[in-house]
Amino acid sequence: MRMKLFSNKAGTKLRSGAMLASLAALALVPAAAPAQTVAVPTAENPFGLPEDITIFGKTDPNRRAATAVVNGFVITGTDIDERVALVTASSEAPVSEEELLRLRVQVLRNLIDETLKIQAAEAAEMKVTASEVEQTYQQLAGQNFGSEPKKMDEYLLEIGSSPDSLKRQIEGEMAWENLLRRNIMPFVNVSAEEVNDVLKRMNEAKGTDEYRLGEIYLSATSENRTAVLANVQAIMEQLQQGGSFVAYARQFSEATTAVVGGDLGWVRLGQLPPQLAAVARQMQPGQLNGPIEIPGGFSIIYLINKRQVLMADPNEALLNLKQISISFPEGVTEAAATAKVEQFGSYIESLRGCGDVEAGAAAVGAQVVSNDQIKAANLPEQLRAIVLNLQIGQTTPLFGGVQEGVRVLMLCGRDDPADAGAPTFAAVMDQIEQERVNKRAQRYLRDLRNDAYIEYN
Repeated sequence: MRMKLFSNKAGTKLRSGAMLASLAALALVPAAAPAQTVAVPTAENPFGLPEDITIFGKTDPNRRAATAVVNGFVITGTDIDERVALVTASSEAPVSEEELLRLRVQVLRNLIDETLKIQAAEAAEMKVTASEVEQTYQQLAGQNFGSEPKKMDEYLLEIGSSPDSLKRQIEGEMAWENLLRRNIMPFVNVSAEEVNDVLKRMNEAKGTDEYRLGEIYLSATSENRTAVLANVQAIMEQLQQGGSFVAYARQFSEATTAVVGGDLGWVRLGQLPPQLAAVARQMQPGQLNGPIEIPGGFSIIYLINKRQVLMADPNEALLNLKQISISFPEGVTEAAATAKVEQFGSYIESLRGCGDVEAGAAAVGAQVVSNDQIKAANLPEQLRAIVLNLQIGQTTPLFGGVQEGVRVLMLCGRDDPADAGAPTFAAVMDQIEQERVNKRAQRYLRDLRNDAYIEYN
């Protein structure tokens, strides 16, 4: 919501014919041609790849296969198109051809991983049923379209996606949760001493800053670092142009938090990798930053909110507000509108408290609406900081316009929350467990990829 404030302030099969052609080409290489440099394997170059190599056949790095067969399951170009549409639907700016190509490549990787998860769950006799998927789909529809959930079907088709594409994604997420619940979580142990140590450090850190962060994480190795970095940069560009952070996190993040849109919850800087901590310290709520290189890959972080450890969160305050507003008739001239705003501004300046509001409102044609149970966090971000700095009886600057009307908010009461107590023992244990599950889940997915038969068409 925007407003104006009126104020001074896997492996690919190589067909036999292509192999024979490559071998035939070897026979045509002149004997005097310089030999390739032999490299010794090192930590930085574990495969001992020479700097000067000969490529057999033609290759175009800008052309990539559009479809794949994963252990017999076909991923079509339509599957990719529909999933790409889910990601780009919220972007305000058009996606360039180059960015769209990168996006399609990343979406194909995600669809392959999603298929591996579903297949692994089926092999473990943990197949997600159609009724389970439909139930989750209807819940999402209800959350986004209220009493008319069928409108989500229409919306998905309108943006170029489909209900089946979203249901496939839901099935993949549920299958992965089932696998982690059986194969990973039971083997992750957290001792009481570890939890108590965290609680002790939190009490010692009372009053220091705590951050609620969203993260999109893509793993990278020395071999694919450049390609992964390009993907992360493309995602960052789309987010800066209005793309949905939650949507991109669900589609691309390799962390287990992808299921919840990348939300890490409340963390302190000491809980983050040093590279992320250094960046988060400088951010304000609503800001994005990335790509940030961390051990094992790259991250994009989004600062959702900020508070102090074990202290009251001002955003949880309950406010008693009066909204005082004026509206304008259709076709009003600029001069008439300006005059009315000036009259309204003079009336607001004359108020000495909440008790004065109703008495003079009718004289300037103002409407008054009161609400004594508004949570500060529910106010638009531009207004929240202003309102939280008001004293009882003070008003915000005038905001709005001719179309929506001009208004102010007057603070008539405020109930601050009690200081936040330390997190429960169970909450801290759950956080540590999730971190360890996340690391093991990444290794589990790598194993699924290594064991898969993937053919690109």
